[in-house]
Amino acid sequence: MTLVRTACPLDCPDGCSLTVDVVDGRLKSVDATPLGDAANPLTAGFICQKVKHHAERVYGPDRILTPLIRTGDKGTATFRQASWDEAVGVVANAIRSAIAAHGRGSVVPYLYNSSGGVLAATSLGDRVCAELGLAHVEHTICAATFAAAKQLVFGSMLSAEPLDVVHSRYIVVWGANPTISNTHLPPLITQAVRQHGARLVVVDPRRTALASRAHRHLAVRPGTDVVLAAAMARHLHEQQLTQLNFISAHSTGVDEFLEAAQVWTLDRAADVTGVAAADIAAAAEEWATTRPAMLRVGWGMERNRNGGSAITTAMALPILMGHFGVRGAGIMHSTSSGNAVDVSAITRSTTTTTRRSVSQNHLGNVLNSQVPEDRVEVLIVQGANPALMNLDQRAVRQGLLRHDLFTVVHEQVMTDTARYADVVLPATTHFESPDLASSYGSYIVQPMPAVIDRVGESRTNAELWAALGEHLGVGGLDADPHTMMAAITTPRPLDEPRPEATTIQMVHTFPSHAHGRFHLVPPVFVSAPITTYPLTLLSPASNKLINSIFGERHHEAPTIHIHPDDCAPRAIHHGQTVVVYNQLAHIELTAHITTDIRPGVVAVSKGSWSRAYGGVDALTVNALIPADVEPLAGGACFNDARVDVRPAT
Repeated sequence: MTLVRTACPLDCPDGCSLTVDVVDGRLKSVDATPLGDAANPLTAGFICQKVKHHAERVYGPDRILTPLIRTGDKGTATFRQASWDEAVGVVANAIRSAIAAHGRGSVVPYLYNSSGGVLAATSLGDRVCAELGLAHVEHTICAATFAAAKQLVFGSMLSAEPLDVVHSRYIVVWGANPTISNTHLPPLITQAVRQHGARLVVVDPRRTALASRAHRHLAVRPGTDVVLAAAMARHLHEQQLTQLNFISAHSTGVDEFLEAAQVWTLDRAADVTGVAAADIAAAAEEWATTRPAMLRVGWGMERNRNGGSAITTAMALPILMGHFGVRGAGIMHSTSSGNAVDVSAITRSTTTTTRRSVSQNHLGNVLNSQVPEDRVEVLIVQGANPALMNLDQRAVRQGLLRHDLFTVVHEQVMTDTARYADVVLPATTHFESPDLASSYGSYIVQPMPAVIDRVGESRTNAELWAALGEHLGVGGLDADPHTMMAAITTPRPLDEPRPEATTIQMVHTFPSHAHGRFHLVPPVFVSAPITTYPLTLLSPASNKLINSIFGERHHEAPTIHIHPDDCAPRAIHHGQTVVVYNQLAHIELTAHITTDIRPGVVAVSKGSWSRAYGGVDALTVNALIPADVEPLAGGACFNDARVDVRPAT
């Protein structure tokens, strides 16, 4: 047995340091690197149960071992084995034919790789696709709205150091559930509470595990966070609790912001948000008068029609209160800009060809478009599972069933999307090829050596694109991971966290707007469209999955969380099979009656595969989510879905 150090690149903020047991080239177990040995101090000697069982995915029965070519009907996962040479040749011919007949924009590379390392995520794919002039897929399904909103207020100012939350006396967690998807933050919050008497406020429609421990839980209605924040701003201004000297010296747009917030009295905001006026006022006053204070902004806030304005307005509150300049103060968000790895040497393209842009959130519409110039002839999916995870699931799957669409999926396991493919290619896991792990919840970039032998005939993302590039006339591609890593630069030496107390906002890092000032954006609230479906559907993260990763191992039927007040008029009982429906679809689930969710809101965890819903073709919760997007960045509006629930017959 050999113990090997590596790191976790999966789509989670923490970026844990891992120690794995390897026997005869095979992965036996995965655990945290001991606290004293960990490169990432945030890991703190423990990891989530999801990653602890990662070996089961690496060697599981769903693992794709060889290239596969479809022999049966689409969606039936009927394939024959093929060699890499044959499979890549078939794919290259399909791309050539599509370009010749329908133009370069008819080839859509849906490359996401949010759970890949630095090389897996950038790879050579971006370069090859740019050189060929293929369509560009905009990453709008997650964090696009957040990034655009943050840019408006801060520019490139770095996030506060997450480890510094232990120095806070007032902590606001808004639109995040770190117990599920940022596991190492709650212990730091607990430390601040126990050692310094910090007060914790959680803003969330659900009483999450963290909310149940909070001193104040503001159970806001989904889509109304902007109103809650605007009412707080108005109240702070009225009560003269804003820091006028700080605002004057470091902000622009304040007068316009406060004028727009003026319409949101406490009582009016209470009617819209469902949060009592007294609670809004008390939270604002406590926040303004307790120092240092930290705001942890989550991505849940962006997932609705008001997402951009909600984030810019919530971020304005610490500015109005002057909560910057010391450890434990400021705004915590993504640390990725502070870990920015320069991959331009790998991805740089010499072409200036204008490329077609396709939003991830419009995939269903695009695949089914009857407009000739919008047609997609070849879809290449890598590091994503759109048949399961995209908006308007029925439309996406209908498009994938098109007999004239050629679909390629490069994947580790036989996902719901891979079942629709014409060619499936086996992909490596992050244990099988060298790479780098860059965190977005801690300031560190870590090496990930190849710790086990490759499983089957799996190849890296770069190796696939190098092979396709060779067939399609794109030269000069070197897919060797060591060569690629030597060509890129990191912000600090690998395994070296950012030095302590070097990300204090307004001391070490400043807004990049003119004169280093914040810019406040007037709040804008758009009411929910009138609908016959009375319940707002949330689709939060699960404690068993990372997006849909590990879904092949979890077959238990999903549940819908619903408040007792919404069950009584519908004659719904705990544990009963119910139908959840709207104009798009209907699905059957088990009712879980709980007061941990506010009335008028229901929740079904995202990411469970179709087989968990009763069959490999079954629709899942994403079938109930329309393809609406918010206006700032075209981000997904998962939490604007409206449904009703009735007992199953």
